[in-house]
Amino acid sequence: MAWDFETDPEFERELEWMRAFVRDEIYPLETLDLDWRSYRQVIRPLMERVKERGLWAAHLSPELGGQGFGQVKLALMHEILGGSELAPPVFGNQAPDSGNSELIAIAATEEQKRRWLDPLLDGTLYSAFSMTEQGTGSDPRQFTTSATRDGDAWVIEGTKWMVGNATRSDFHIVMARTDAPPDADPYRTMSLFIVPADAAGLSMREIGLLHDPHSEGLVHAHAECRYEAVRVPADHLLGGVGDAFMLAQKRLGPGRIHHAMRWVGVCRRAFDAMCERAVSKSVHGSLLSEKQTVQNWVADSAAAMEAARLLTLKAAWTIDQVGASGARTEIAMIKYFGATVMQDVLDRALQIHGSLGYSTDMPIEQMYRWARAARLYDGPDEVHRVTVARRILRTYEPHDVPTEHVPTRRAAALATASAA
Repeated sequence: MAWDFETDPEFERELEWMRAFVRDEIYPLETLDLDWRSYRQVIRPLMERVKERGLWAAHLSPELGGQGFGQVKLALMHEILGGSELAPPVFGNQAPDSGNSELIAIAATEEQKRRWLDPLLDGTLYSAFSMTEQGTGSDPRQFTTSATRDGDAWVIEGTKWMVGNATRSDFHIVMARTDAPPDADPYRTMSLFIVPADAAGLSMREIGLLHDPHSEGLVHAHAECRYEAVRVPADHLLGGVGDAFMLAQKRLGPGRIHHAMRWVGVCRRAFDAMCERAVSKSVHGSLLSEKQTVQNWVADSAAAMEAARLLTLKAAWTIDQVGASGARTEIAMIKYFGATVMQDVLDRALQIHGSLGYSTDMPIEQMYRWARAARLYDGPDEVHRVTVARRILRTYEPHDVPTEHVPTRRAAALATASAA
């Protein structure tokens, strides 16, 4: 299959505008003493400028208030936004709201779209995706949170873990086990529900993280959520009964593209800092840039970043051509490859800055701590490696004698020659 990532010159001009806008308007916000609410107030004028530019919520189709750019263009945008955690909300495509808006757009009724999607896109409502449970690893078939039909309502019972922005959201999209016969397909036993954050029986406990021990992140915070006899009307079911796995994959696949390209953006910022340091500082009689070890770091980082970038763009292009379900191998591959590249580049950038890089006078230490989670969220890297290996090995057949066995090949070649 022939493939390319070409985009039109007009879109490159938009990317140039984004690069300058993020560098000049968003990076400076990192130095201010803001909390989540004040940050949201500060970015309001910036959000309006993005909307005027026609770059708001670019992950959705025009009829839903987005731009319908497709995954390749989105990937190139996220590469720029990845330079700062504060950038995606300014463009209306921050997690978990961007994935949730895609999910609602796919599965919701017109009434649900009016009530939840429209204000979510407008930035007046915020959402959470309540899926994972403590102790289940990456196997959602072990989830125990349940939803039981009771007249004209569903009753939800269970505990969810590491729910992004749960305490800051207006509603949660909750994955819960619904009634199914014992022999049912395990991937058809879960359903999705829209649960208002003020629903009776819902309690939340914020969780400190490696990069945010006091749960003070300007963009994201995480929580443990308990749903104790939480009742929601029957029309809060999102999609059909048993559709949760199918819908979640539609949400998570493209989301990993966005993550991976944001990681490339993180790498680029750290790489630039590393190279600047290398040509600026001298030790033992010569510049750091003249040390072979530092030159190796620069060369290896440049190659790894380019590989991650191209691998991600290829996955984005594949989704645009055949959909997320047809790009599962590519999506899984970029997840574990890109996360490792980011961690390596950040580690080198921190090392070359020495104690300065380890201090909060540089953003590298915070980026370093934040990046460690990339090997865990959206499924641990180990699971994605298994997915890739299994899908590749499935295309091979066993042979008692290796296909490349030279004596066997020689005998076949001689037989062919004598027959001629």
